[in-house]
Amino acid sequence: MTFTEQGNLIFRRVIDDYHLTDNVDTPIHNPYQRDSIEYSLYLKCWIDTVQWHLEDIIRDPHINPVEALEIKRRIDHSNQDRTDLVEEIDAYFRKLYSDVAPLPHARLNTESPAWAVDRLSILALKIYHMQEQTQRSDASEEHKARCRQKLDVLLEQQRDLSTAIDQLLDDYQAGRKVMKVYRQMKMYNDPSTNPVLYAKQ
Repeated sequence: MTFTEQGNLIFRRVIDDYHLTDNVDTPIHNPYQRDSIEYSLYLKCWIDTVQWHLEDIIRDPHINPVEALEIKRRIDHSNQDRTDLVEEIDAYFRKLYSDVAPLPHARLNTESPAWAVDRLSILALKIYHMQEQTQRSDASEEHKARCRQKLDVLLEQQRDLSTAIDQLLDDYQAGRKVMKVYRQMKMYNDPSTNPVLYAKQ
């Protein structure tokens, strides 16, 4: 089984687990051993899944403004958790390939493997929810047909991205690409770099 085959199975398990309650406050029950890559992938998709539904909730035009602000801050915190976890996953890959000597003409990649995995996790969510749209009993046939077309595109994107990630990992293993971790260094959550925050200190 390739890395992305395993990852896609874990992502689908997370999404199914979440929808047993379909509640953003449901506690996570990660079934994998802590410090394993499987544990990190499950946690990554769980964060994405909860945030997906928070993003739905906050778009309610009748939402109480106080509740909306609370959810916005929760989304901000989730984004930071997501970024931190992506960097942890990249650290796993960096350690995994630390003994590989890059070939003389080894190239860099435009993004790290974990950020590609981040996109794969989001794709799993898009596929799940687009599939839901194709099965709605209260939607028109035209709506469901449009969603089936979109679903086909998403499934193709998932196949392509999975192949690209597996090929990238093969390139790292063979020394054809140089493994580097690119940190996001987000500034808005840091009281020392966000001018709105440090101006109030």
